[in-house]
Amino acid sequence: MRIEQRGRVRYERAFGRTRDDGPALPAFVDTRFDLASITKVFVATVALAQVARGTLALDAPLTGLVPEWRGTDHAAITLRRILAHDAGFKSGADYRTLLDKDVEAFALAETLAAAPGELMIYSDLGFIALGTIVARAAGRSLAAALEDQLRGWNAHSTAYLPRAAERATIPATETDAWRGSVQADVHDEKAYLMGGVAGHAGLFGTARDVALLGEWYLAALHDRPTPLDRDLAREAVSEQVWDPVLRRGLGWALKANDDNSCGALMSSETFGHTGFTGTSIWIDPIRDLSVVLLTNNVHHGRTDLRDVRIPVADAAVRALDAETVRA
Repeated sequence: MRIEQRGRVRYERAFGRTRDDGPALPAFVDTRFDLASITKVFVATVALAQVARGTLALDAPLTGLVPEWRGTDHAAITLRRILAHDAGFKSGADYRTLLDKDVEAFALAETLAAAPGELMIYSDLGFIALGTIVARAAGRSLAAALEDQLRGWNAHSTAYLPRAAERATIPATETDAWRGSVQADVHDEKAYLMGGVAGHAGLFGTARDVALLGEWYLAALHDRPTPLDRDLAREAVSEQVWDPVLRRGLGWALKANDDNSCGALMSSETFGHTGFTGTSIWIDPIRDLSVVLLTNNVHHGRTDLRDVRIPVADAAVRALDAETVRA
């Protein structure tokens, strides 16, 4: 867990061990976790950097990079619509139906569930397509495009495909009937079928790097140095699509109500993202605060982690607000 405020670390601590069903190592503050859908926000951020450089456009149809979409219902899809989850993509697909398919080609070609801009559907398929778009705009693989950009931004520990020497240090996720015990391979089945590199899941990273992602956006909002284009960063955390559960920015989820996993005390301006494995980042720009919680919750079954995420976020806000009052 890592809590930062105004660009400074206010709390950092690791708990537990890498697994509880076999040989284990302790978890440390620099342990790399399967980030699951927090991958989406890293990929979205790199896509926005491509917009800033002029290799992608936010509101132009993407058929120049995805000629497969010409003459189809996909032809009107823009980068903004993919990032806001209202491009019309279905949410996902049962991996068991994809075992003999090219998952990337499937995601690009699958029939849309709605017309672009018509309906918010949180979509893995849309972000698989985004991974393809980022790679084609960069002229190289998604892994190379993403990791080179993150290294340039000082996020040195976030990458796809952990090296052999690192595997035992990465917390195990789930034991399933298909793969057995999953450790250091991506938990998400669709990403696994894609070789571990995808736009919607697959990154492994530390709490420090996830907090750094938050700081890039907070710095843009508070006029501190940031590698991001300030206008695009501000657009990314502004409401693009309203939904009763979570409003949507560009890649980011925005707080909609006090039942969200950022809790009741973070402000209505809060933005963040969660990951299915048990990861989360929530960022309150009013307090200039980020709360990062990385766990391997699915190691103990696919249960809702809000009972942990909410008290952690609320405790962080209470402690820091009380400190501000005392000062």
